[in-house]
Amino acid sequence: MIYLDNAATTLHKPRAVDEAVRRAMHAAAGYARGGYAAAMRAGEAVYACREQAAALFGVRDPARVVFTMNATHALNLAIHALAGPETRVAVSGYEHNAVMRPLKLRGIRPVVLDTPLWDSAAMVERAGQALADGAELFILNHVSNVFGFAAPVEQIAALLDSAGVPLILDASQSAGVIDIDVRRHPCLAAVCMPGHKALYGPQGTGILLALDDRIAQNPLLAGGTGSRSEDMRQPDFLPDALESGTPNVPGIAGLAAGIRFVRSVGPANILAHEQTLIREFARALEGESRIECFAHPAQTGVLSLTVRGAAVEGIAETLARQGVAVRAGLHCAPLAHRTAGTEQTGTVRFSLSFYSTAHQLEHAAALVRQTVKNL
Repeated sequence: MIYLDNAATTLHKPRAVDEAVRRAMHAAAGYARGGYAAAMRAGEAVYACREQAAALFGVRDPARVVFTMNATHALNLAIHALAGPETRVAVSGYEHNAVMRPLKLRGIRPVVLDTPLWDSAAMVERAGQALADGAELFILNHVSNVFGFAAPVEQIAALLDSAGVPLILDASQSAGVIDIDVRRHPCLAAVCMPGHKALYGPQGTGILLALDDRIAQNPLLAGGTGSRSEDMRQPDFLPDALESGTPNVPGIAGLAAGIRFVRSVGPANILAHEQTLIREFARALEGESRIECFAHPAQTGVLSLTVRGAAVEGIAETLARQGVAVRAGLHCAPLAHRTAGTEQTGTVRFSLSFYSTAHQLEHAAALVRQTVKNL
């Protein structure tokens, strides 16, 4: 199988990830609940992952690395803490439903930075207008899961730094691929990410970098933490304030191994590898007049396409029968499709990882061309 659905989950992981999960499953238990050897091993595994994540993202205090089930869980924690019904929120035109649905649930109708696909300058300008109009919180999709468009976060964050307006960064598609150093911008209140994508960890893992103290003061969930058990109030210190219940210790141990891999290779090298392959893939499809590729020199390793006169789901099903795994539809991001004008059709999405190869992409491109000719 040629696996090209890494924007959903990276299927191929470093061997060390599997080994770490297995070790933790058989040797770690009772996290923060005992002083015996298995409990101590669980604590060491979890703290090791906090340190790895803190080092990768420039977080000075590892306690601010909060473990979640996924990016959606992390985003809900951050939005719950920082956005009330009256908060004036601005979002990009690429947001995932992991942002839009929590906002809807809280009765918030955000201002959308409606800008053309690939137009970074227009997004920066629109962000400045939103600030002038009184936006009190920004939530930005760092990299679109549909188009691989990287938002101009550095420029927008500079505006927010000057204005003193907080930013929640959805790093679901950028963590592990694009360098993120939280020390660069005081506006960063939270950075949310899954473990199972470009951090090469297991499914069921995620991280919230809780950089704003208000997040710990307004937890979404409450329960046992192994600390201050005599007090019926939720602990007000990190990470305990946001980590109720027994954590996914085997998953977190595997995530630590995935982050070590990312740090050893380097996000810049991973990005360069994916960009080289995705550009060659797009060029291989240029001659097909019925195919519209949403390609741009600066996109990450994610490319969407449509085929004139054909349903995207049918294209994906045909490719699946030929051993190519891709995703078709709206990808849980209808706002991004509205931005690109594909909300009625959806797209077929091809998304890469560091384990994708030139040979795989060449073969996939040939199968796409053949599929289109056979329609």
